[in-house]
Amino acid sequence: MKLHLYPHSLVFSFLLLLLRPTMSSHQHDYSDALSKSILFFEGQRSGYLPNDQRMTWRRNSGLSDGWTHNTDLTGGYYDAGDNVKFNFPMAFTTTMLAWSVIEFGELMPSSELRNSLVALRWSSNYLLKSVSQLPNRIFVQVGDPIADHNCWERPEDMDTPRTAYVVNAPNPASEVAGETTAALSAASIAFRSSDPGYSQTLLQNAVKTFQFADMYRGAYTVPCLWCCQKGICLKPPKYFGIFRPHFYLFIEIIRPQYFVLRFFCLKIFFYTYFCLKPPYTLARHCAYSSNDDIKNDVCPFYCDFNGFQDELLWGAAWLRKATGDERYLNYIESNREPFGASDNVDEFGWDNKVGGLNVLVSKEVIQGNMYNLEAYKASAESFMCSLVPESSGPHVEYTPAGLLYKPGGSQLQHATTISFLLLVYAQYLSRSSLSLNCGTLTIPPDHLRRLAKKQVDYILGDNPMGLSYMVGYGERYPKRIHHRGSSLPSIKDHPEAIRCKDGSVYFNSTEPNPNVLIGAVVGGPGEDDKYDDDRSDFRKSEPTTYINAPFVGVLAYFAANPGSS
Repeated sequence: MKLHLYPHSLVFSFLLLLLRPTMSSHQHDYSDALSKSILFFEGQRSGYLPNDQRMTWRRNSGLSDGWTHNTDLTGGYYDAGDNVKFNFPMAFTTTMLAWSVIEFGELMPSSELRNSLVALRWSSNYLLKSVSQLPNRIFVQVGDPIADHNCWERPEDMDTPRTAYVVNAPNPASEVAGETTAALSAASIAFRSSDPGYSQTLLQNAVKTFQFADMYRGAYTVPCLWCCQKGICLKPPKYFGIFRPHFYLFIEIIRPQYFVLRFFCLKIFFYTYFCLKPPYTLARHCAYSSNDDIKNDVCPFYCDFNGFQDELLWGAAWLRKATGDERYLNYIESNREPFGASDNVDEFGWDNKVGGLNVLVSKEVIQGNMYNLEAYKASAESFMCSLVPESSGPHVEYTPAGLLYKPGGSQLQHATTISFLLLVYAQYLSRSSLSLNCGTLTIPPDHLRRLAKKQVDYILGDNPMGLSYMVGYGERYPKRIHHRGSSLPSIKDHPEAIRCKDGSVYFNSTEPNPNVLIGAVVGGPGEDDKYDDDRSDFRKSEPTTYINAPFVGVLAYFAANPGSS
């Protein structure tokens, strides 16, 4: 079936094309981009580096992680341009790497499939360590983020506290435990054929982790805890998106080198917005957590604004996929409404899992005829239709040049995750010879792929700046990214330690970073499609693991299907 467009839609689309800036357009080397997107993870490694480490300017780091609890917590990834291991986004990174392999691994060259599994194992090994003391204890973070963000030093030189943050039962940690469940479950599927023993270990630990997440329901840290009085806990308004532009404008006011001041200002901001101003909404199953040593060191870095319920459903959905167990099917079916997953959601990322949850579960309907889950498929289709500019109804925002846009920083995290969902949903439809119905429009799967390709090509250089937002890809790419290890001289070139404040001269330098973090996708341009190659503008110039992880799957598809258009 073909995409049906009405004449006025064609005229409108033509006018938009005329108004957009001229951009370069050529055939991209998706295979090269795929290789580099995977290589990036070697630059984010923590722990003992292997002999086959390809990012050779990196060295061992974080070797004492976990010693304060007599536990080995070495390994894993630094989330972005800092030296902290935040388990919440790292678990999401792991889930997306695994999902990339599950959906598109068969399209990868054997060498890149191997590299993808190596990158996946690096994080899944760490997550296994973080849940090794269940059922009573889960580790959720390593590294004091306030001290770390007040320094600019190589991970190899870290002299800031390597605090290991732990949640002991019955205190809750549902969002990080739920996402860790998803990560271990998805990884167990990815390793099922190549390493069945390891796959079984991952799955067994996923089951234990979900039991902890569901038994002690609640957030391990949320902004609402600052508003708790006499056991009554408030959470941010349902439509937090209204306030996000003001929030990100606020945090931009204060430069990174004054991070301690910014941290306290953020607490005042949250209290002002969420505690003193309506509208309020009571948090579902809100538990008054006693994780006092954790909450101030997770927020404002990775506050779970969306609540923990989506992670419970997300973890259960992955356990259902990994085990086929009916208990998890019943869980996601019966808890969709109570957990608030029935709301239409047009995003997907480390915080909000509902968009990905709907797409993941919809496969059970499309290919498994599980019509009791039809509501998930309907929500997935609503999300997909919101991405189609020609469709009626609510739409996501795009920049003038066509990049998916949401208020706040790090725009490319939305482009990579949503492009991934577009390709996955298109694949589900194609295998069942189905199309997407958006009102009066019938959208074939290839149209969803074209939407994803447009985002990919924008990232790789087809944009008004003529700039590849992947470091090391193409002739022009960001040279001054917000990344400590990349911006400071390597151990080989500067064997002496560079202490906390000694790195400021490199942070403030206008020179390109001495170490090229190949494959890193930076935060990206603003809503005006403009990008300044400025190390201090972390919203635009900082790469993250959760931008790259879904991009691995996306690039694997286009490397195997370069002619898709």
